[in-house]
Amino acid sequence: MAASIIDGKAFAASVREKVAAHVARLKDEHGITPGLAVVLVGEDPASQVYVRNKGKQTVECGMQSFEHKLPADTPEADLLALVERLNADPAVHGILVQLPLPDHMNEDAVINAIDPAKDVDGFHISNVGLLGTGQKSMVPCTPLGCLMMLRDQLGSLSGLDAVVIGRSNIVGKPMAQLLLGESCTVTIAHSRTKDLPAVVRRADIVVAAVGRPQMVPGDWIKPGATVIDVGINRIPAPEKGEGKTRLVGDVDFDSCADVAGAITPVPGGVGPMTIACLLANTVTACARANGLPEPEGLTV
Repeated sequence: MAASIIDGKAFAASVREKVAAHVARLKDEHGITPGLAVVLVGEDPASQVYVRNKGKQTVECGMQSFEHKLPADTPEADLLALVERLNADPAVHGILVQLPLPDHMNEDAVINAIDPAKDVDGFHISNVGLLGTGQKSMVPCTPLGCLMMLRDQLGSLSGLDAVVIGRSNIVGKPMAQLLLGESCTVTIAHSRTKDLPAVVRRADIVVAAVGRPQMVPGDWIKPGATVIDVGINRIPAPEKGEGKTRLVGDVDFDSCADVAGAITPVPGGVGPMTIACLLANTVTACARANGLPEPEGLTV
């Protein structure tokens, strides 16, 4: 195997250490404790696990965690009223409404009700616009984590050819904006891209975020390229026993690792970075709200 493996767990742990150190400074020097409010509507099991992990890691870093759990049949107006209360609460520096929401709620309306300065997911239309125009914004957690790992692996990204496979609002588009901000030459590829293999083969950096298991084979990868695999897909694993499954990414790990210079595994790559960057965003939001210096190495 030629590629070096980018250890997302270890990198996320180092981000959390930086966050905890900055939180301790905010408390000691300014008497401020950053606070993160997470809102969960309904009983989605994956979301429940995720929210529990967020709360645990928030507290471990010395921050306040506020969890609001609402039943699935909560009227949209009640959720919007809760968001308004959190917007007005000075103890809350970050607000995250866990997606997906139940069908009777308008996700865009709920996200855009959050104060953009507290929008630690970076999904508010104001933050999307600020990011797109190269201004200070809240940056979506997963792309921010990918960027941190790329900078750590490669140093300057200036002039590199980057291909982002996938055009979602959550990963693909903001990832492309961040790479543009680092002076990469950026292509966003997707299901309609003509000759996708040829497009990917040009890239020094490949970010795969399509949600299709093992879609990118090794012969699409330029030798020595850095591959960031954002996909988390569950596929059958009969070798483990009947009905068992395993997690794989959007790239075929073994064949890509033979060619790439560096690659993130699934699990243990991008995944752990997402919550770490949520914590980083909360500290950044707290610093900005109080007119204090932003934590170094935790923002764009």
